[in-house]
Amino acid sequence: MRGVGWVRRGSDGGSGGVRKWGCVLVIEVRDLRMRYGTADVLHGVDFTAARGEVVALLGPNGAGKTTTIEILEGFRLRSAGHVRVLGVDPAKGDEAWRAKLGVVLQSWRDHARWKVRDLLDHLGRYYAPYSTPDRRRPFDTDELIKTVGLEEHAHKKAAKLSGGQRRRLDVAIGIVGKPELLFLDEPTAGFDPHARREFHDLVHRLSDLEGMTILLTTHDLAEAEKLADRILVLAGGRIIADGSPDQLSRQAAGQTEVRWTRDGQRHVHPTEDATGFVRELFAQYSTGISDLEVRRSTLEDTYLTLVQRFESGVEVGVGGGGGVGGVGGEGGVRGVGQGGEKEVAAQ
Repeated sequence: MRGVGWVRRGSDGGSGGVRKWGCVLVIEVRDLRMRYGTADVLHGVDFTAARGEVVALLGPNGAGKTTTIEILEGFRLRSAGHVRVLGVDPAKGDEAWRAKLGVVLQSWRDHARWKVRDLLDHLGRYYAPYSTPDRRRPFDTDELIKTVGLEEHAHKKAAKLSGGQRRRLDVAIGIVGKPELLFLDEPTAGFDPHARREFHDLVHRLSDLEGMTILLTTHDLAEAEKLADRILVLAGGRIIADGSPDQLSRQAAGQTEVRWTRDGQRHVHPTEDATGFVRELFAQYSTGISDLEVRRSTLEDTYLTLVQRFESGVEVGVGGGGGVGGVGGEGGVRGVGQGGEKEVAAQ
């Protein structure tokens, strides 16, 4: 199956530079189905993930996220459908295939008596036989410890680590074998803001420099928006949206709100072309505008909109290239001050 080229989004949701890893597919899923007894959990799931791509899988509880991930990891047999992970059917994956995967669960079995460096060095030795010409395994232990920011705690027992430090150790355990595909489940649970920011930097380093594909599951939508190149929304056992955070925000949640004050009156105008609207606004009123604010839809707004539409039976279409259908035409300035916007009392 041929992949579609993609780029890492910039801060504005656009291209941040074409990724050097091209479009080599790491995950291919077509018409994936899963049934437990008489209950269908997955109803024809389709998606792909490319080398070096960070993909967030979002969805309400019971949507089928855990089942999907376990099938990809080879821990659960599917009922039907085509699945390939690193070119292999997970149901038939051998040890050499498993050595290419990394998994960071919400919590690991406790290794309280191990010192950080000793534990990582010990685990890393299991991966050495699975080195390849283009990927030497495992991670150098000291390099790995530095990568996850545990240099000052390398000789400390796991039981003595703080919650955030322990979570960094969890991540180190997950990537010790230099995986080509990394599964992250609620990776920053318990992190303080500083540790969370450092972890986000780590994720981007792994994808950019190591070409690691990362499949992330989280309920922290702000984190998904910061980390992911693409967002998959799973609801009712189906992928109901697939696209970059910016694409989904523009096409699903709909319009951006432009707010401003003029002559003591506060105005609010929804539009799909905020730049064009602001340009026309200032062309029409060259003076007297203050407190201008442009509020774009967040991923949380988008996610809630998509799930609510799906649950209410409204068709949610997945457009080509990951877009989501169901959006009206472009919004411009329709007679500013003459019904083209809502007016609210100045505060």
